[in-house]
Amino acid sequence: MKSIVIAVLLSFVALTGRAENFNWDGLQREQIDLKLPLLTVEGNKGVLACAYLNIETCDKTGEACAIVSGVKTHSDMLEKPIVGVSKAASALGIEIGMSGAQALDILR
Repeated sequence: MKSIVIAVLLSFVALTGRAENFNWDGLQREQIDLKLPLLTVEGNKGVLACAYLNIETCDKTGEACAIVSGVKTHSDMLEKPIVGVSKAASALGIEIGMSGAQALDILR
């Protein structure tokens, strides 16, 4: 039991450390304050966005877009799993379930 608690704590530290130490260079972050914030992070190849954006629209326009849900900050976006992927983002190798940070590494 003790080893499980330690593993969970180490995982938490790794996740929170990832957000604090993430290299945001070359990524454009935007926030529109609505009842919940509309958040995007744009790289050279596409965008990571909150669930306000629509994958179907991104597919129509050919945009590479990965969606995360339940986020309130850009740092939250790094830790949440991808819940939606446009066809163009899928072609880049982004998959549902990977972290936002993993997707941003691809979208740089």
